[in-house]
Amino acid sequence: MQQKYTVMNNFNLKIDITWRDFLIRVGLIIVTVAIITWFLPSDTNNSFKVEKGKPWTYADLRAPFDFPILKTDEAVKEERDSLLQQYEPYFNLNKTTEATQIRQFAKDYNQGIPGISNDYISIIANRLHTIYQHGIMSTTDYAAVNKDTTKMIRIVSGKTAVSVKINRIYSTVSAYEQLFLDPELDSHREILQKCNLNDYIAPNLSYDKERSEASLSDLNNSIPLASGIAQRGQKIIDRGDIVDSKTYNILMSYQKEMERRNKNDQQISVTIMGQILYVTILVVCLTVFLSLFRKDYFEKIRSIAMLYSLVILFTVISSLMVAHNILHVYIIPFVMVPIFIRVFMDSRTAFMAHMVMILICACALQRPLEFVAVEAVAGIVAIFALRELSSRSQLFWTAVLVTIAASLTNLALDWIQNDNISKINISEYNYLLVNGIFLFCSYPLLYLIEKAFGFISNITLIELSDMNKELLRKMSEVAPGTFQHSIQVGNLAAEIANKIGAKSQLVRTGAYYHDIGKIQNPIYFTENQSGVNPHESMTFVDSAQMIISHVTEGLKLAEKYNLPDVIKDFIATHHGIGKAKYFYVKQKNAFPDEAVDDLLFTYPGPNPFTKEQAILMMADSVEAASRSLPDYTEKSIRELVNRLIDAQVAEGYFKECPITFRDIAYAKTVLIEKLKTIYHTRISYPELKK
Repeated sequence: MQQKYTVMNNFNLKIDITWRDFLIRVGLIIVTVAIITWFLPSDTNNSFKVEKGKPWTYADLRAPFDFPILKTDEAVKEERDSLLQQYEPYFNLNKTTEATQIRQFAKDYNQGIPGISNDYISIIANRLHTIYQHGIMSTTDYAAVNKDTTKMIRIVSGKTAVSVKINRIYSTVSAYEQLFLDPELDSHREILQKCNLNDYIAPNLSYDKERSEASLSDLNNSIPLASGIAQRGQKIIDRGDIVDSKTYNILMSYQKEMERRNKNDQQISVTIMGQILYVTILVVCLTVFLSLFRKDYFEKIRSIAMLYSLVILFTVISSLMVAHNILHVYIIPFVMVPIFIRVFMDSRTAFMAHMVMILICACALQRPLEFVAVEAVAGIVAIFALRELSSRSQLFWTAVLVTIAASLTNLALDWIQNDNISKINISEYNYLLVNGIFLFCSYPLLYLIEKAFGFISNITLIELSDMNKELLRKMSEVAPGTFQHSIQVGNLAAEIANKIGAKSQLVRTGAYYHDIGKIQNPIYFTENQSGVNPHESMTFVDSAQMIISHVTEGLKLAEKYNLPDVIKDFIATHHGIGKAKYFYVKQKNAFPDEAVDDLLFTYPGPNPFTKEQAILMMADSVEAASRSLPDYTEKSIRELVNRLIDAQVAEGYFKECPITFRDIAYAKTVLIEKLKTIYHTRISYPELKK
């Protein structure tokens, strides 16, 4: 046996847990916290959208720290373009190029140029000198800087740099053309073109990339990116105000500053540590609540799996939407969580899980208080609306009520925070309307939850109770006596369940199916016999085995027709591990000297282990026995009920189920009153005298 420890607290509450249970719960907390914090956005302060001309839909915003108000990209570009007009790229002057080229020309034509006088040698050399003095660029460089003829360049010669207009500089092509613009040379163009004078025109200006880029960088750096400073505590915008251009620029500057700060590893680590601590506190609160007030859920893995899975799923979805700025979180149907938990578990757990979930989601939002208020009211309304799910229409009206309640709560908050109705953001109400539409999906999702976690809802129980279901219809045709017995047992059991706070729909449905095994051999059961009793030709052991077989046959049919496990449990436990007493006593009386094998007369069981199963056992035995009463007086009915149920208690049938003596006393009272009503004496009608 595992050693058990008792944990005490200041409120005199105690939790009895084993080391194994403790480690399981700690592991559950760690896994839940790890998954949730992994998806929580680390830059939660930057999670808002801004549109010019639209109302600011978040809480009033004040600068939490000093930050520069950055200029818009358009303003910076305009200033940069303006400064670029002053930009002068650098070109280095190579003084040796001119001397080298002119010397080469003189050498090549020292004998003169045929067809013209020798004076043209000096004329051409002089013209080349003039062009070189202006400066010659390569065709590529010239094309790059000659887009604007008013542009200036800086020509570097030694330690000096002189600004020169680009239209005074020649390219290699325009320099050659400039030679023939001279009238003296143009008159001998045909002769001079044969001299290939362009061979003596070479660039003497080369682009100085290092100096030019340094100059351009200095110009860009001289542009101030900020137009001012937002001081800590300064009001930026109030909720509902229209975002104008100036405010939009401040908000964008704040957003960029937050992005810059969030890139700091230390800041990110502190944020994550805070998130881990916050989520851990809330998840621990939920786990402690379950350990204190709903510890039986830890014995049902499916219940814990569903509860924590739903909390994790919806927090992850909201975190992803916030991190990627996908729509608004109000579009997420958070109320599905309390709906599912209320249907399959209970109201208090539904409320606790819902509050933990929305408090975790709120830490990633800009307006956490408004979000918590709206979603808390929506969750409470859903829990109230589903206090007992008995029809599909309840889910429809729950969705409608939740949408109305959430919208009214949001409207109330809008009125509190805005003095002008025109500032109210209508888009939030559109999201709440879509949320309500998503809630209509709760019904098909209930079916998926049932199949995934092995639950059964009241809607499913109601559907199973439909008398047109194949099994029930077959029972009414093949074993009508058993069918009527099952209906009566269902009514009695449901009344008891309502009286003692058990699940009436569950026990009613279980009662309808508890004897379906009798379909296989209906004639062997007295309620279906009409004068012929096959047991008269059988041994007592065989008769007992035939009666007992209706439990095993019922389980086979339940398996064949895919009945839920909870219904199978009613079939298996409605006789517990009791005996087929009629034939057992007959055997003992007929063969007093022989030892009787009790197992041959014992039902396979087990004994009831839920309150509803205990109710069915009591109602079944009393209803069946009541048919054999010779007269239906209050005394005879009371004695029958007390005798049968006291015998069940004495034989220990209810030791393994959470039913109290008070519940049993109420059950007796209900059975007595109902049987009195069913079997009351009717007055005889007089005959009309002729």
